[in-house]
Amino acid sequence: MTHVIAITNQKGGVGKTTTAVNLAACLAAAGRKTLLVDMDPQANATSALNIDKPSLKQTIYQILIDSVEPHDVLIPTSVERLDILPSTIDLVGAEMELIDLPDRARRLALSLDRILPEYDYVLIDSPPSLGLLTLNVLTFAKSVLVPVQSEYFALEGLSALTQTIDRVRQSYNPALSLLGLVITMFDSRTNLSVQVQDEVRRVFGSRVFKTVVHRSVKLSEATSFGKPIILYDFRSRGALNYIELCQEVVHACEKTSAGART
Repeated sequence: MTHVIAITNQKGGVGKTTTAVNLAACLAAAGRKTLLVDMDPQANATSALNIDKPSLKQTIYQILIDSVEPHDVLIPTSVERLDILPSTIDLVGAEMELIDLPDRARRLALSLDRILPEYDYVLIDSPPSLGLLTLNVLTFAKSVLVPVQSEYFALEGLSALTQTIDRVRQSYNPALSLLGLVITMFDSRTNLSVQVQDEVRRVFGSRVFKTVVHRSVKLSEATSFGKPIILYDFRSRGALNYIELCQEVVHACEKTSAGART
């Protein structure tokens, strides 16, 4: 069974791409064949894995709009067992172009379903919005992981996101579930971070992962060097955080798979 996880939050700047890239790298390092799909027009996940965007002839845009074969777009990364379907700024136009296409909410699912058997995990870096691109992501995904920044406005928009997940479940994807929330950019030196974490855990309970991703200069540095944190500084706090999150995600996904088989 392939675990397809949408990493999404309509609020930008919450560590969504950092989580997508580093969790994908950790899964691959743990022996799981992993695909990272960059569905964000900012294409930061593509840059974070040192892909030269100007040289790309085909991206996720061509898959969505022109029905190009995914194998013609796939790029192996510097992490063994980790591939990426890259993106560029061209994806901005896809939001409008999808409106007039048949199965506009299922274009991603129809294109990528055929390659799912090749992977254990597919992680999707979603755009910070609730438009057609995100709808395609949620229609394709089996579960949703939500990064939540430990700041004052953290809970703003989460109710809208959960409502969107419910609507997608009812209209397009009955199997979609909330895998969990992960606290990001946590700073234990500030009362605000601690208070926000407590409030998120109070509201969402066991759906919040135990792992907390701390603020880390190393995580930012790794991105600027085009490397996931486990290749940039394996012993850093950021690396340890994402390794721990990876363990939790694998446990949650494989527990779900075992329950489904039973």
